[in-house]
Amino acid sequence: MSTTEPGLPPAAAPAVPPTAAKAKPKAPAKPKAAPITPIVPGATVAGRALIAVVAIMTFLAALTIGSVMAVRTTAGAWRSDVTREVTIQIRAGDKAVTDGQVRTAVDLARQTPGIAEAHVLTDEETSRLLEPWLGAGLDYSDLPVPRIVVLRLDATTPPDLAKLRRTLTDRIPTAALDDHRTWSRRLGAMAEGVMLTGFALVALVGAATVLSVVFATRAAVATNRAVVEVLHFVGARDGFIAAQFQRHFLKIGTQGGLLGGLAAAGLFGVLISLPRFGFETDPENPTILSWLDPGWLGFGGIALAVVVIALVTAITSRITVYRTLRTIT
Repeated sequence: MSTTEPGLPPAAAPAVPPTAAKAKPKAPAKPKAAPITPIVPGATVAGRALIAVVAIMTFLAALTIGSVMAVRTTAGAWRSDVTREVTIQIRAGDKAVTDGQVRTAVDLARQTPGIAEAHVLTDEETSRLLEPWLGAGLDYSDLPVPRIVVLRLDATTPPDLAKLRRTLTDRIPTAALDDHRTWSRRLGAMAEGVMLTGFALVALVGAATVLSVVFATRAAVATNRAVVEVLHFVGARDGFIAAQFQRHFLKIGTQGGLLGGLAAAGLFGVLISLPRFGFETDPENPTILSWLDPGWLGFGGIALAVVVIALVTAITSRITVYRTLRTIT
């Protein structure tokens, strides 16, 4: 028998509060993937030491390359200046006679095709030429100093210097024509010798870098030999293992190469900028800092040295790892 009275609707079921609804179970959180440990640890004392060694080797190589290019550029400029000029020397004698011989030599030079200019050095200019050997402040009036006539050649139409020499000898027995060929050859030989020596030093630096990388790679393989043997025995290819070491040493070579190359380039940049800060040199008495400018070719050689050393470091480590893996059986 129903307890509800007739004519009344049935009682509504009580509403269930939202908090009473059954909560859905959460999905289990995925475990975080463990970081992949590289075969060759990156930050080690040996790695930092190798970076320092590569940086020093790169600095020495870049310094040598920049100096060689500076010598090459300077020697080329000197040879160009020397080959554009010849000199006529007239032995000193009676002043009136010597002055007449000087005028005759100048007239003969100006009449020769290919001579652009003839300039007789004054007593002051001659004194400056003799100062490095005899010192300054001396009276040269009593010394038998020869008179010098500087002839500037026309680059488009070279003169017949042999004919001019014969004419001078016939007209002025005390005159001598010097075309500086011997000096130019000696200067060229000196520049070539310096360049060969510089390239030999760069080769020695490269050999020392290769040996350092070989020893460092063998030490790294020996330190991680257990890991390398496990990878080798489970079927990892030698190329995969070698690539891990190659990537590691390429990073080391790049860091060390950049440090050494930037240090050398910065040193040359400071030397080039010295005149801008008031450290100007006397053009008549140049110092070593006045010509030590490698130029764009020198800076390009420094950049090339950085790239080559980084590649040599990586390739050397790869070859060393391959040879080491062959000993694992």
